[in-house]
Amino acid sequence: MPDTLVRRLGYLSIVLGVASIALLAVSVWGFRAGGWPWPQAYDIAGWGAWAAGAGIIAALAGLVVWLRRRRGGAGAVLLGLILSLPVAGLGSAFEIAARTTPPINDISTDTEDPPVFWSTATPSDYPAKNAKQQRAAYPDVRPLDLPVSADEAFAAALALVEERGWEVLSADPVESQIEAIARSSLFGFEDEVAIRVTETDTGARIDMRSRSRLGQIDRGANARRIEAYLGDLDTRART
Repeated sequence: MPDTLVRRLGYLSIVLGVASIALLAVSVWGFRAGGWPWPQAYDIAGWGAWAAGAGIIAALAGLVVWLRRRRGGAGAVLLGLILSLPVAGLGSAFEIAARTTPPINDISTDTEDPPVFWSTATPSDYPAKNAKQQRAAYPDVRPLDLPVSADEAFAAALALVEERGWEVLSADPVESQIEAIARSSLFGFEDEVAIRVTETDTGARIDMRSRSRLGQIDRGANARRIEAYLGDLDTRART
């Protein structure tokens, strides 16, 4: 016979898990399709994370009771735990990233002479104050040197931008610069990207700048984008 307390805790964790998923879905929909300001969408997603955390606590409490009594009802507890974990994990990762990355949202492989945005909605220079924090936090964000001509490097860089589905704002071979908009996978936040190709004695040098349009911090997203893109470009250009 199912244990009443375990069953109640299981049902509570299920409700909280479903609520967490629903709140996250509503926040994403509100920003992407409903035109909500991003702080409002973030607040609702935060409520979802708290609901997921509460669901995990209820599920773990139910498991403890079940392990002591062994009278059934564990299925509901496990289902509640499964439903609560995704949003709780996402919220935890989000919070950890905010606490372990510098409070900047504009990253460049060249902090002395960074690429300049010309075609974006709000062209601006790379903030010089970011350089020290960026170098300390992201030492692997650096220019890419390729053993191919500048024209070949430009073509490969543009092809990779299009392959990633980024919105191309400009791609001028004369200026040797590409500007595009990259969007985050969940909320669709827009980040601006500039890729500059420079001819060198041994081939071409690729510099890249990525910055977030919204908020004052990026939780490492722009650095990850640059490292991933240049890594793939290096592989593409050498094969």
